[in-house]
Amino acid sequence: MRIFVAGARGQLGTDCIEVLSADHELMPADLPECDIADQASLHEMVEDFRPDCILNCAGYTRVDDCEDNREAAFRVNVTGPVNLAASARKTGARLIHISTDYVFDGTRPYPLAYEETDPVSPISYYGFTKAESERVVQAGTDRFAVLRTAWLYGIRGRNFPKAILRRALTSPETLKIVDDQFGSPTWSFRLAEQIRHLIEADAQGIFHASSEGYCSWYEFATALMEEMGLSVRPRPCTTEEYPTRARRPMNSILENAALKKRGWNRMRPWREDLAQFVSLHRDRLIEEAGGK
Repeated sequence: MRIFVAGARGQLGTDCIEVLSADHELMPADLPECDIADQASLHEMVEDFRPDCILNCAGYTRVDDCEDNREAAFRVNVTGPVNLAASARKTGARLIHISTDYVFDGTRPYPLAYEETDPVSPISYYGFTKAESERVVQAGTDRFAVLRTAWLYGIRGRNFPKAILRRALTSPETLKIVDDQFGSPTWSFRLAEQIRHLIEADAQGIFHASSEGYCSWYEFATALMEEMGLSVRPRPCTTEEYPTRARRPMNSILENAALKKRGWNRMRPWREDLAQFVSLHRDRLIEEAGGK
């Protein structure tokens, strides 16, 4: 299968390239060579490659920065998917689009999870752009799959585990983590494997694809320290004690209901994936965080 991968140099994109490259012909695409918000150049690249599938891993994902840089966030998160959907429709390709748990407002009583059929109601600008991206994808092409994931981390790029490790090794006394927001930490490599399965299954529709189980950010950080073998322990705090520019859902737990209904769920418990992630990458994580 010929797959055009937008955002190929990002955290998820690089894992998708690794997972998909053995069995499929790929065209990795990312800045500066490919700007998905530039309709003319994107269409030219897609038409030249003539893919069977377009996979959109690109996104403006810095949640707080989205509040301050709304034009840039909209350009990547909404205009880009508009163009990708148009290219998919024009070439007859399927479009696989990655979305987020932040399309929900998080008011559902904990620990009840959100399913694919629940209405979206974002409370941040990032969440708004991703909800809008889902709408434009569905309006722009008949052949699509939208995958909502949550709390994504991996070995490449910026993410929560890397930020926590940096603070744990350089200023452990400041390691205070929110303990009243709940979700499902999801390893980008595992999500890439799930994406491969959905591409090969010709999946269409909206799917939740996050790790099984849930925790708070504080519990995630504590588990990370344990898996890394570090004696540092974070201190719990409330959202009110740790204000951010963008509001976060208090409960963004996702249930992979559509995947399970079809027998397609390949996601694993979050703690098992975290243990495997650390076992594979501990030395690199320590080095990047400024440790020895």
